[in-house]
Amino acid sequence: MFMLNALPRQLPAKLVALMEQVETATIGHILHSGFVDPAIRAVLPHKRVAGTAVTLRIPGADSTLLHHVLSLVRPGDFLVIDRCGDTRHACWGGVVTNAAKASGVVGSIIDGPATDFSEIRRCDMPVWCRGPSPITTKLLGLEGAFNVPVTVGGQTICPGDAILADESGVLVLKPDEAEAICSRAIGMQEREITLLNRIHKGEKLADISGATRIVEEANRRVAAQ
Repeated sequence: MFMLNALPRQLPAKLVALMEQVETATIGHILHSGFVDPAIRAVLPHKRVAGTAVTLRIPGADSTLLHHVLSLVRPGDFLVIDRCGDTRHACWGGVVTNAAKASGVVGSIIDGPATDFSEIRRCDMPVWCRGPSPITTKLLGLEGAFNVPVTVGGQTICPGDAILADESGVLVLKPDEAEAICSRAIGMQEREITLLNRIHKGEKLADISGATRIVEEANRRVAAQ
């Protein structure tokens, strides 16, 4: 059986533009949750993209529904694929890459392998996956679900969630929380530029961060006991 639900409301363009200014690693200084398994890695490590999660759950060797939904997705959508634990079959390859690119999909996250990495690079299509596999899925017509809550890299992702992905990993945020978190992260990135300038001028990181003071105070407390 194939389950097809309506597409979610897309994120505002202003929010997407804000998110694309943020490194996932900066948000890693703020949050401990929302990050997918770091084993899901970028095929194109120079890319940072954000978009609206549209979700797909396809089991085992069957990618029939993936082919079908590539005619439904919209420019700005971020395709999130739950492979139901299958780490053997690559559901994503060169033809799917070209079809997704033509549909305006901004990126894809696959909790499983992909194939045809050279074609993914040629198309400049942002893909995050668990590595390569030469064994591909087939059009078996078995089952799948579109736009349902899925589990990818240990995170529950719902249709309409905000996805941010770059060389450091993939992050899922709730749309109503994304602006505040990303604005805070941008402020941190701006302060980091000032920090780097101070280091380049000869100051020591431990003096700037306060690490030296913490170590010295801890040692004084021990010595006073």
